[in-house]
Amino acid sequence: MTFSKKSVVGIVGSGAMGTGIAQVAAMAGHNVLMFDTNITALGKAKFSLELNLQKAVEKHKLKQEEANTVFSRINLIQSLQNFADCDLIIEAIIEDLKIKQQLFHDIENIVSKDCVLATNTSSLSIASISSALQIPKRFLGIHFFNPAHIMPLVEIIPGILTDTAIVADCKKLIDEWGKLTVLAKDTPGFIVNRVARSFYGEAIRIYEEGFADLPDGQAGFATIDWAMKEFGGFKMGPFELMDFIGNDINYKVTESVWEQFFYEPRFKPSLTQKRLFEAKLFGHKSGKGYYNYSDGVAMPVAIKNKAAGEIIFSRILTMLINEAADTLYLKIATKEDIDLAMTKGVNYPKGLLKWADEIGIDKCLGTMEKLYAEYNEDRYRPSTMFRKMKREGKTKFYE
Repeated sequence: MTFSKKSVVGIVGSGAMGTGIAQVAAMAGHNVLMFDTNITALGKAKFSLELNLQKAVEKHKLKQEEANTVFSRINLIQSLQNFADCDLIIEAIIEDLKIKQQLFHDIENIVSKDCVLATNTSSLSIASISSALQIPKRFLGIHFFNPAHIMPLVEIIPGILTDTAIVADCKKLIDEWGKLTVLAKDTPGFIVNRVARSFYGEAIRIYEEGFADLPDGQAGFATIDWAMKEFGGFKMGPFELMDFIGNDINYKVTESVWEQFFYEPRFKPSLTQKRLFEAKLFGHKSGKGYYNYSDGVAMPVAIKNKAAGEIIFSRILTMLINEAADTLYLKIATKEDIDLAMTKGVNYPKGLLKWADEIGIDKCLGTMEKLYAEYNEDRYRPSTMFRKMKREGKTKFYE
Protein backbone atom coordinates (compact mmCIF):
# COMPACT_ATOMS: atom_id res chain seq x y z
CA MET A 1 0.00 0.00 0.00
CA THR A 2 1.41 3.36 -1.09
CA PHE A 3 -0.38 6.14 0.76
CA SER A 4 -1.26 9.58 -0.59
CA LYS A 5 -3.25 12.62 0.56
CA LYS A 6 -6.29 10.92 -0.95
CA SER A 7 -5.90 7.92 1.38
CA VAL A 8 -8.84 7.68 3.77
CA VAL A 9 -7.91 7.12 7.42
CA GLY A 10 -10.20 5.38 9.89
CA ILE A 11 -9.86 5.84 13.65
CA VAL A 12 -11.52 3.46 16.12
CA GLY A 13 -12.17 5.13 19.45
CA SER A 14 -13.03 8.76 20.17
CA GLY A 15 -11.18 9.15 23.46
CA ALA A 16 -8.20 11.43 23.93
CA MET A 17 -5.86 9.26 21.83
CA GLY A 18 -8.30 8.61 19.00
CA THR A 19 -9.25 12.28 18.81
CA GLY A 20 -5.62 13.36 18.77
CA ILE A 21 -4.67 10.90 16.02
CA ALA A 22 -7.70 11.95 13.96
CA GLN A 23 -6.58 15.58 14.22
CA VAL A 24 -3.04 14.72 13.14
CA ALA A 25 -4.27 12.80 10.07
CA ALA A 26 -6.75 15.53 9.11
CA MET A 27 -4.10 18.24 9.45
CA ALA A 28 -1.96 16.20 7.04
CA GLY A 29 -4.75 16.46 4.45
CA HIS A 30 -6.59 13.16 4.85
CA ASN A 31 -10.30 12.56 5.10
CA VAL A 32 -10.82 10.86 8.45
CA LEU A 33 -13.60 8.65 9.79
CA MET A 34 -13.68 8.42 13.59
CA PHE A 35 -15.79 5.58 14.97
CA ASP A 36 -17.34 5.08 18.38
CA THR A 37 -20.48 3.26 19.50
CA ASN A 38 -21.03 5.86 22.22
CA ILE A 39 -22.72 8.98 20.83
CA THR A 40 -21.89 10.95 23.99
CA ALA A 41 -18.20 10.12 23.53
CA LEU A 42 -18.39 11.31 19.91
CA GLY A 43 -19.94 14.56 21.09
CA LYS A 44 -17.08 15.08 23.54
CA ALA A 45 -14.59 14.29 20.78
CA LYS A 46 -16.18 16.90 18.50
CA PHE A 47 -15.94 19.51 21.24
CA SER A 48 -12.32 18.54 21.96
CA LEU A 49 -11.38 18.82 18.29
CA GLU A 50 -12.97 22.26 18.02
CA LEU A 51 -11.14 23.38 21.16
CA ASN A 52 -7.75 22.03 20.01
CA LEU A 53 -8.06 23.67 16.60
CA GLN A 54 -9.16 26.96 18.10
CA LYS A 55 -6.11 26.90 20.38
CA ALA A 56 -3.95 26.37 17.28
CA VAL A 57 -5.53 29.43 15.70
CA GLU A 58 -4.98 31.52 18.83
CA LYS A 59 -1.31 30.45 18.88
CA HIS A 60 -1.02 31.40 15.18
CA LYS A 61 -0.20 27.83 14.18
CA LEU A 62 -3.25 27.73 11.90
CA LYS A 63 -5.41 30.31 10.18
CA GLN A 64 -9.12 30.13 10.94
CA GLU A 65 -9.90 28.92 7.41
CA GLU A 66 -7.32 26.16 7.75
CA ALA A 67 -8.77 25.07 11.10
CA ASN A 68 -12.25 24.98 9.56
CA THR A 69 -10.94 22.84 6.69
CA VAL A 70 -9.21 20.41 9.07
CA PHE A 71 -12.39 20.06 11.13
CA SER A 72 -14.47 19.43 7.99
CA ARG A 73 -12.24 16.49 7.04
CA ILE A 74 -13.18 14.55 10.21
CA ASN A 75 -16.45 12.64 10.05
CA LEU A 76 -17.90 11.01 13.16
CA ILE A 77 -19.46 7.59 12.57
CA GLN A 78 -21.22 4.90 14.61
CA SER A 79 -21.06 1.99 12.17
CA LEU A 80 -17.97 -0.02 11.22
CA GLN A 81 -19.52 -0.47 7.78
CA ASN A 82 -18.47 3.11 7.01
CA PHE A 83 -14.86 1.92 7.01
CA ALA A 84 -15.35 0.03 3.72
CA ASP A 85 -13.28 2.47 1.64
CA CYS A 86 -10.53 3.16 4.20
CA ASP A 87 -6.86 2.72 3.26
CA LEU A 88 -5.57 2.75 6.84
CA ILE A 89 -7.37 2.10 10.12
CA ILE A 90 -5.80 2.86 13.50
CA GLU A 91 -7.44 1.45 16.63
CA ALA A 92 -7.21 3.42 19.89
CA ILE A 93 -9.52 1.70 22.36
CA ILE A 94 -9.28 -0.06 25.73
CA GLU A 95 -6.16 -2.16 26.40
CA ASP A 96 -7.95 -5.50 26.27
CA LEU A 97 -6.58 -8.19 23.97
CA LYS A 98 -9.85 -10.05 23.35
CA ILE A 99 -11.77 -6.86 22.59
CA LYS A 100 -9.10 -5.72 20.13
CA GLN A 101 -9.00 -9.14 18.44
CA GLN A 102 -12.77 -9.17 17.97
CA LEU A 103 -12.72 -5.62 16.64
CA PHE A 104 -10.13 -6.35 13.96
CA HIS A 105 -11.86 -9.61 13.06
CA ASP A 106 -15.03 -7.59 12.40
CA ILE A 107 -13.21 -4.82 10.52
CA GLU A 108 -11.40 -7.27 8.24
CA ASN A 109 -14.75 -8.50 6.94
CA ILE A 110 -15.61 -4.94 5.88
CA VAL A 111 -12.46 -3.40 4.38
CA SER A 112 -10.56 -4.27 1.20
CA LYS A 113 -7.67 -6.71 1.28
CA ASP A 114 -5.27 -3.80 0.73
CA CYS A 115 -6.39 -1.79 3.75
CA VAL A 116 -3.66 -1.54 6.39
CA LEU A 117 -4.75 -2.22 9.96
CA ALA A 118 -2.91 -0.80 12.96
CA THR A 119 -3.19 -0.67 16.73
CA ASN A 120 -2.19 2.16 19.04
CA THR A 121 -1.61 -0.31 21.91
CA SER A 122 1.04 0.76 24.39
CA SER A 123 2.00 -2.69 25.66
CA LEU A 124 0.02 -5.57 24.12
CA SER A 125 1.53 -8.05 21.67
CA ILE A 126 1.16 -7.11 18.00
CA ALA A 127 1.38 -10.81 17.07
CA SER A 128 -1.42 -11.70 19.50
CA ILE A 129 -3.79 -9.06 18.18
CA SER A 130 -3.03 -9.98 14.56
CA SER A 131 -3.80 -13.65 15.21
CA ALA A 132 -7.49 -12.76 14.78
CA LEU A 133 -6.86 -11.74 11.16
CA GLN A 134 -6.96 -13.73 7.95
CA ILE A 135 -4.27 -11.44 6.50
CA PRO A 136 -1.92 -10.69 9.41
CA LYS A 137 0.80 -9.32 7.12
CA ARG A 138 -1.20 -6.07 6.81
CA PHE A 139 -1.17 -5.47 10.57
CA LEU A 140 1.29 -3.52 12.75
CA GLY A 141 1.57 -1.24 15.76
CA ILE A 142 1.52 2.55 15.29
CA HIS A 143 1.87 3.87 18.82
CA PHE A 144 1.29 7.59 19.40
CA PHE A 145 1.88 9.37 22.70
CA ASN A 146 -0.66 11.46 24.56
CA PRO A 147 -1.60 14.11 23.55
CA ALA A 148 -1.15 12.73 20.05
CA HIS A 149 -1.58 16.07 18.27
CA ILE A 150 1.27 17.55 20.32
CA MET A 151 3.73 14.79 21.24
CA PRO A 152 6.17 14.23 18.34
CA LEU A 153 7.08 10.55 18.84
CA VAL A 154 5.43 7.55 17.19
CA GLU A 155 6.68 3.98 17.69
CA ILE A 156 6.31 1.75 14.63
CA ILE A 157 6.08 -1.91 15.66
CA PRO A 158 5.91 -4.67 13.05
CA GLY A 159 4.55 -8.03 14.12
CA ILE A 160 6.34 -11.25 13.30
CA LEU A 161 4.17 -11.63 10.16
CA THR A 162 3.99 -7.97 9.07
CA ASP A 163 4.98 -7.27 5.46
CA THR A 164 8.21 -5.20 5.45
CA ALA A 165 6.86 -3.04 2.61
CA ILE A 166 3.87 -2.09 4.76
CA VAL A 167 6.19 -1.16 7.63
CA ALA A 168 8.18 1.12 5.30
CA ASP A 169 5.03 2.70 3.85
CA CYS A 170 3.55 3.38 7.27
CA LYS A 171 6.80 4.85 8.59
CA LYS A 172 6.99 7.14 5.56
CA LEU A 173 3.36 8.19 6.02
CA ILE A 174 3.71 9.02 9.72
CA ASP A 175 6.93 10.90 8.98
CA GLU A 176 4.96 12.94 6.42
CA TRP A 177 2.42 13.69 9.14
CA GLY A 178 5.20 15.60 10.88
CA LYS A 179 5.98 12.98 13.52
CA LEU A 180 9.31 11.45 14.58
CA THR A 181 9.19 7.70 14.11
CA VAL A 182 11.25 4.95 15.72
CA LEU A 183 11.21 1.24 14.92
CA ALA A 184 10.80 -1.28 17.73
CA LYS A 185 10.53 -5.04 18.00
CA ASP A 186 7.25 -6.57 19.13
CA THR A 187 8.24 -6.94 22.77
CA PRO A 188 6.25 -5.88 25.87
CA GLY A 189 6.18 -2.10 26.24
CA PHE A 190 8.19 -1.65 23.01
CA ILE A 191 10.80 1.06 23.78
CA VAL A 192 9.27 3.81 25.92
CA ASN A 193 6.91 1.82 28.12
CA ARG A 194 9.60 -0.80 28.71
CA VAL A 195 12.45 1.54 29.63
CA ALA A 196 10.26 3.99 31.60
CA ARG A 197 9.09 1.29 34.05
CA SER A 198 12.23 2.00 36.08
CA PHE A 199 11.39 5.69 36.42
CA TYR A 200 8.21 4.77 38.28
CA GLY A 201 9.14 1.43 39.82
CA GLU A 202 12.41 2.49 41.43
CA ALA A 203 10.89 5.72 42.72
CA ILE A 204 8.14 3.73 44.43
CA ARG A 205 10.72 1.30 45.83
CA ILE A 206 12.72 4.18 47.34
CA TYR A 207 9.51 5.55 48.85
CA GLU A 208 8.57 2.15 50.29
CA GLU A 209 11.96 1.91 51.96
CA GLY A 210 11.25 5.21 53.72
CA PHE A 211 14.49 6.71 52.42
CA ALA A 212 12.91 10.08 51.63
CA ASP A 213 10.00 9.98 54.04
CA LEU A 214 8.45 11.97 56.83
CA PRO A 215 5.65 10.68 59.10
CA ASP A 216 2.91 12.13 56.86
CA GLY A 217 4.03 9.94 53.94
CA GLN A 218 3.47 12.39 51.11
CA ALA A 219 6.73 14.21 51.83
CA GLY A 220 8.49 11.13 50.44
CA PHE A 221 6.76 11.56 47.09
CA ALA A 222 7.62 15.27 47.01
CA THR A 223 11.26 14.68 47.92
CA ILE A 224 11.77 12.07 45.20
CA ASP A 225 10.05 14.29 42.63
CA TRP A 226 12.24 17.22 43.71
CA ALA A 227 15.41 15.14 43.40
CA MET A 228 14.66 14.09 39.81
CA LYS A 229 13.88 17.65 38.75
CA GLU A 230 16.68 19.31 40.70
CA PHE A 231 19.55 16.98 39.78
CA GLY A 232 18.32 15.44 36.54
CA GLY A 233 16.42 18.25 34.88
CA PHE A 234 13.26 16.17 34.47
CA LYS A 235 10.19 18.33 33.84
CA MET A 236 8.08 16.21 36.16
CA GLY A 237 8.99 13.82 38.95
CA PRO A 238 7.78 10.19 38.82
CA PHE A 239 4.88 10.66 41.26
CA GLU A 240 3.73 13.86 39.57
CA LEU A 241 3.88 12.09 36.23
CA MET A 242 1.99 9.00 37.42
CA ASP A 243 -0.77 11.22 38.79
CA PHE A 244 -0.84 13.10 35.48
CA ILE A 245 -0.95 9.94 33.32
CA GLY A 246 -3.45 8.28 35.66
CA ASN A 247 -2.54 5.56 38.15
CA ASP A 248 -5.12 3.29 36.54
CA ILE A 249 -3.33 3.46 33.18
CA ASN A 250 0.18 3.40 34.63
CA TYR A 251 -0.52 0.43 36.87
CA LYS A 252 -2.22 -1.62 34.13
CA VAL A 253 0.68 -1.00 31.72
CA THR A 254 3.17 -2.05 34.42
CA GLU A 255 1.16 -5.18 35.15
CA SER A 256 0.84 -6.00 31.44
CA VAL A 257 4.58 -5.61 30.78
CA TRP A 258 5.44 -7.72 33.85
CA GLU A 259 3.06 -10.55 32.89
CA GLN A 260 4.18 -10.57 29.25
CA PHE A 261 7.82 -10.80 30.32
CA PHE A 262 6.99 -14.00 32.18
CA TYR A 263 7.05 -12.19 35.53
CA GLU A 264 10.52 -10.71 35.11
CA PRO A 265 11.39 -9.16 38.54
CA ARG A 266 12.62 -5.90 36.99
CA PHE A 267 9.08 -5.07 35.91
CA LYS A 268 7.22 -6.30 38.98
CA PRO A 269 4.42 -3.90 40.03
CA SER A 270 4.43 -2.49 43.55
CA LEU A 271 1.79 -2.98 46.22
CA THR A 272 1.80 0.77 46.78
CA GLN A 273 0.60 1.40 43.24
CA LYS A 274 -1.81 -1.53 43.34
CA ARG A 275 -3.49 -0.19 46.47
CA LEU A 276 -3.97 3.23 44.85
CA PHE A 277 -5.43 1.51 41.80
CA GLU A 278 -7.81 -0.56 43.95
CA ALA A 279 -8.91 2.54 45.87
CA LYS A 280 -9.49 4.36 42.55
CA LEU A 281 -7.00 7.05 43.49
CA PHE A 282 -5.99 7.68 39.90
CA GLY A 283 -4.41 11.11 40.29
CA HIS A 284 -5.65 14.30 38.66
CA LYS A 285 -8.68 12.63 37.06
CA SER A 286 -9.99 11.43 40.44
CA GLY A 287 -8.79 14.38 42.53
CA LYS A 288 -6.32 12.31 44.52
CA GLY A 289 -3.45 9.97 43.84
CA TYR A 290 0.01 10.18 45.29
CA TYR A 291 -0.95 13.80 45.96
CA ASN A 292 -4.25 15.32 47.06
CA TYR A 293 -5.56 17.81 44.50
CA SER A 294 -8.64 18.88 46.47
CA ASP A 295 -9.31 22.61 46.80
CA GLY A 296 -7.58 24.11 49.79
CA VAL A 297 -5.20 21.18 50.35
CA ALA A 298 -1.56 22.29 50.37
CA MET A 299 0.95 20.23 48.43
CA PRO A 300 3.58 18.50 50.62
CA VAL A 301 6.99 20.10 50.94
CA ALA A 302 10.08 18.21 49.78
CA ILE A 303 13.00 17.55 52.11
CA LYS A 304 15.70 19.31 50.10
CA ASN A 305 18.77 17.47 51.33
CA LYS A 306 21.45 17.62 48.62
CA ALA A 307 23.24 14.38 49.54
CA ALA A 308 20.00 12.36 49.79
CA GLY A 309 18.64 13.92 46.61
CA GLU A 310 21.74 12.98 44.64
CA ILE A 311 21.47 9.38 45.85
CA ILE A 312 17.79 9.22 44.81
CA PHE A 313 18.56 10.70 41.39
CA SER A 314 21.59 8.47 40.77
CA ARG A 315 19.70 5.31 41.70
CA ILE A 316 16.68 5.98 39.48
CA LEU A 317 18.76 7.24 36.55
CA THR A 318 21.10 4.24 36.67
CA MET A 319 18.13 1.88 36.66
CA LEU A 320 16.79 3.68 33.58
CA ILE A 321 20.17 3.47 31.86
CA ASN A 322 20.45 -0.22 32.74
CA GLU A 323 17.08 -0.91 31.07
CA ALA A 324 18.01 1.15 28.02
CA ALA A 325 21.26 -0.83 27.76
CA ASP A 326 19.33 -4.09 27.96
CA THR A 327 16.93 -2.85 25.28
CA LEU A 328 19.92 -2.25 23.02
CA TYR A 329 21.56 -5.58 23.92
CA LEU A 330 18.39 -7.47 22.99
CA LYS A 331 18.17 -5.52 19.70
CA ILE A 332 14.72 -4.12 20.46
CA ALA A 333 15.82 -0.93 18.73
CA THR A 334 18.93 0.98 17.70
CA LYS A 335 20.73 3.19 20.20
CA GLU A 336 19.66 6.26 18.24
CA ASP A 337 15.99 5.22 18.31
CA ILE A 338 16.14 4.34 22.02
CA ASP A 339 17.49 7.79 22.89
CA LEU A 340 15.09 9.54 20.52
CA ALA A 341 12.15 7.61 21.96
CA MET A 342 12.90 8.63 25.54
CA THR A 343 13.54 12.30 24.78
CA LYS A 344 10.59 12.78 22.41
CA GLY A 345 8.14 10.24 23.86
CA VAL A 346 8.37 11.11 27.56
CA ASN A 347 10.41 14.33 27.47
CA TYR A 348 13.52 13.02 29.22
CA PRO A 349 16.17 15.77 29.30
CA LYS A 350 18.78 13.56 27.60
CA GLY A 351 18.99 10.29 25.75
CA LEU A 352 19.77 7.62 28.36
CA LEU A 353 22.63 6.01 26.44
CA LYS A 354 24.24 9.39 25.77
CA TRP A 355 23.74 10.18 29.45
CA ALA A 356 25.52 6.92 30.31
CA ASP A 357 28.47 8.02 28.16
CA GLU A 358 28.70 11.25 30.18
CA ILE A 359 28.55 9.43 33.52
CA GLY A 360 30.85 6.63 32.43
CA ILE A 361 29.95 3.02 31.66
CA ASP A 362 32.14 1.72 34.50
CA LYS A 363 30.36 3.98 36.99
CA CYS A 364 26.92 2.83 35.77
CA LEU A 365 27.97 -0.80 36.05
CA GLY A 366 29.46 -0.17 39.49
CA THR A 367 26.23 1.38 40.78
CA MET A 368 24.19 -1.57 39.51
CA GLU A 369 26.63 -4.06 41.06
CA LYS A 370 26.36 -2.28 44.43
CA LEU A 371 22.56 -2.38 44.30
CA TYR A 372 22.62 -6.05 43.31
CA ALA A 373 25.03 -6.89 46.12
CA GLU A 374 22.91 -5.00 48.66
CA TYR A 375 19.50 -6.38 47.70
CA ASN A 376 20.40 -9.69 46.04
CA GLU A 377 17.34 -9.28 43.80
CA ASP A 378 17.15 -9.81 40.04
CA ARG A 379 15.53 -6.40 39.60
CA TYR A 380 19.04 -4.99 40.16
CA ARG A 381 20.78 -7.36 37.76
CA PRO A 382 23.28 -5.36 35.66
CA SER A 383 22.67 -5.49 31.92
CA THR A 384 24.82 -7.92 30.01
CA MET A 385 25.47 -5.03 27.63
CA PHE A 386 27.77 -3.39 30.16
CA ARG A 387 29.88 -6.53 30.59
CA LYS A 388 29.97 -7.09 26.83
CA MET A 389 31.24 -3.55 26.27
CA LYS A 390 33.85 -3.94 29.00
CA ARG A 391 35.02 -7.22 27.49
CA GLU A 392 35.33 -5.58 24.06
CA GLY A 393 37.15 -2.57 25.45
CA LYS A 394 34.36 -0.11 24.66
CA THR A 395 33.87 2.77 27.04
CA LYS A 396 30.96 4.51 25.31
CA PHE A 397 27.76 3.67 23.46
CA TYR A 398 28.52 6.44 20.98
CA GLU A 399 32.10 6.15 19.75
